[in-house]
Amino acid sequence: MTHVVLLNGPSSVGKTSLAKALQAAVGGPLLHVQMDVFLEMLPAGVFGHSDYFRFETTTEDGHPVTAIHSGPHMARVLSGMRRAVAAMAADGLDLVVDDVFWGDELADYRALLAPFDFHAVAVTAPLEVLEARERERGDRVLGLARWQRARMAAEGYDLAIDNAALAADAAAALIKARFGL
Repeated sequence: MTHVVLLNGPSSVGKTSLAKALQAAVGGPLLHVQMDVFLEMLPAGVFGHSDYFRFETTTEDGHPVTAIHSGPHMARVLSGMRRAVAAMAADGLDLVVDDVFWGDELADYRALLAPFDFHAVAVTAPLEVLEARERERGDRVLGLARWQRARMAAEGYDLAIDNAALAADAAAALIKARFGL
């Protein structure tokens, strides 16, 4: 049976590192599908356009909070990503998907991936850790992790991983064992 592991969590939580560690732990063909790759497909100049998405940064308790406002074209791009994941799974490809939700994407994934061995993993970390990583990376909009973390669903996942408490290899081993990969 085709396996699909979805990693959802805020920016800078370590989804990509965890996905790479899971690929190494599984040892077989496990393709890594990244939301960032779909965002990189967008043409130059669409960031900030209301049809795609724009950021709005405010300050709360002295900290930046950057909200994402998604337009209709962006919604289609991300819906297309989820359908591409389902099409790849239908072709028998095992996948680890890293995505960031700011809506009810998990329900869509569950419906699309019902025929497969699908598992959703919430990847979390304390806010202080996320914000420190966000600053250190230098390629993230400050305040994005704070906004995304506050909007992450508390339930509906098959497993929750604190990516600050576990090293990527240990978290990958846990996922592998839990889901029989």
